[in-house]
Amino acid sequence: MTRHKEQREEQGDAGGRAGRRSRALKIAGLTLTGTLVLGAGVVGWAYRHLNHNIKSVDINSALGDDRPARAVITPSPAAASPLPTGSLNILVLGSDSRSGKANQELGGGDSSGARSDTAMVVHIDAGRTRATVVSIPRDTLVTRPSCPLASGGSTAVAHGAMFNTAYEVGGPVCAVKTVESMTNVRMDHYVEIDFSGFAKLVDAVGGVDVTTAQDIDDDESHLHLAAGPHHLDGRQALAFARTRYGVGDGSDLGRIGLQQQLVKALLAQMAATNLLTDPAGLYRAADAVTAGLTTDTGLDSLSELMRLGQSLEGLTADHVRTVMMPVVPAPSDHNRVVANEPTASELWASLR
Repeated sequence: MTRHKEQREEQGDAGGRAGRRSRALKIAGLTLTGTLVLGAGVVGWAYRHLNHNIKSVDINSALGDDRPARAVITPSPAAASPLPTGSLNILVLGSDSRSGKANQELGGGDSSGARSDTAMVVHIDAGRTRATVVSIPRDTLVTRPSCPLASGGSTAVAHGAMFNTAYEVGGPVCAVKTVESMTNVRMDHYVEIDFSGFAKLVDAVGGVDVTTAQDIDDDESHLHLAAGPHHLDGRQALAFARTRYGVGDGSDLGRIGLQQQLVKALLAQMAATNLLTDPAGLYRAADAVTAGLTTDTGLDSLSELMRLGQSLEGLTADHVRTVMMPVVPAPSDHNRVVANEPTASELWASLR
């Protein structure tokens, strides 16, 4: 009797342990499933949030066919990467929009509108391993073409207008049309980032390293740096990009040299920061970029931006050339500049 009782107790204990193991496995399975579902939900939320951040403008529809021809793209062999490899021209603007509290705190423009504080044409060579960044001085006098307005109608042609007024009177559409008119180069894409977005991006990648050749003391941009190397956070980097009265002759031309240095420093820092191993850091950087971003409709989704980024994987800061559109003082106003011809036209021709 005792032996049978012990056997029953052992069987009961075994059954109890099996039952507990079964319950534990079920709980573990439910927990894992819940975690995966929650993780998928978070990823899905993050993707939708980042997509929602991006603002876009349908430039192609607004401008129609009256534009420079697109670059001819040679089809890639069937075995080649599915990512695009053709050349690209992208108009990149930094706007001084005062939209939102963050932009106001960083010195955005007045509430009546925004201006293109920085303008660069980024030309990416076929193969996408080399690039040329051409800065356009905002004080350049140009013939601003008639531009369609979102509200209907169009702006009048303006001769001898400052380049940055194109954005002010007609937004991204007029900025693109003005650049295409003065360069005869088709802009394949348009990217605009505001003050807040730029500062947050710099902070998200850990700041940037720059070296100043001279002391900078600019009360307007609130930047005070001694000559030498510096590590800048987002607010300082923005001030570095905007300062003009503390360098050179105080004109826009001196500032462009700082902006070009900053572009290369940012590219180098992004390459050195392996965000793929830091999901939280990657999200912060993506959120910073997309929150202050306006693009054409060809780049207005996270998937399109990622595809563009992947196609540029072989492009390093060492293979990015920075130049300024050749200019000379304007005969009518020596505080303004005009394109230095034929040198300027030769530069634009090399990007077609």
